[in-house]
Amino acid sequence: MLIDTHCHLYLSDFKEDLHEMLLRAENAGIKKFCFPAIDSSEHTSLLDLENKYPQKCFAMMGLHPCSVKENYLDELKQVRDFLDQRTFIAIGEIGLDFYWDKTYIDFQYRSFEMQMEWALEKKRPIVIHTRNAMQETIDTVKPFARKGLKGIFHCFGGSLKDAEDIIDMGFLLGIGGIVTYKNAGLAEVLSQVDLKHIVLETDAPYLSPVPYRGKRNESAFLRLIAEKVATIKEMEPSQVAHITTQNAEKIFHF
Repeated sequence: MLIDTHCHLYLSDFKEDLHEMLLRAENAGIKKFCFPAIDSSEHTSLLDLENKYPQKCFAMMGLHPCSVKENYLDELKQVRDFLDQRTFIAIGEIGLDFYWDKTYIDFQYRSFEMQMEWALEKKRPIVIHTRNAMQETIDTVKPFARKGLKGIFHCFGGSLKDAEDIIDMGFLLGIGGIVTYKNAGLAEVLSQVDLKHIVLETDAPYLSPVPYRGKRNESAFLRLIAEKVATIKEMEPSQVAHITTQNAEKIFHF
């Protein structure tokens, strides 16, 4: 049994075949689906899907760095209101993204730090998005990790040193379809990382694993990611599933 620790199944990409897609995932052994938030434009669809499948689907709440604009304080107020109303499995996805646009870097830092403070207050883990900002993200997280903050570096694709720095903070590596990409270099890194530091994810509908690269990703493909990790670690896929599922259950308090 597997847990997809990061997927956006509430997006319109799945509007036409959501039920069938979930059945395919269940048939592939995926028993739980964790939904990171993006911004207020998707809150309704995120929470509606969780309500529809309450034993399988679990929501996070947070403001994605790519959604940090001039109105980020208004967006954060909505996040805070939700966090005060109920419990979420994590605060996410939050972080730093310097790939698309550097206009709002200062706002990104403020948003990230504010949400990490909330995570400490609420005793929740965080799920981190970082792109073209790995060292900056690690440096920003460190003082919060010293205070006991835990979480996942989602969609990890960094170096062995990055992995070691993240693990030293007590954080997990979220491993997805990138591990199946021939030139990504992630397989070499993972060969030197203990499975106790890893959770599995799809990031569906994005980043499909080989042989579906370039097509819509879905949670059923998590099995391919587990099989690739098993090959790298020279283990049985069932062992990878067991250990990574335990890691996910621990970090999310399932």
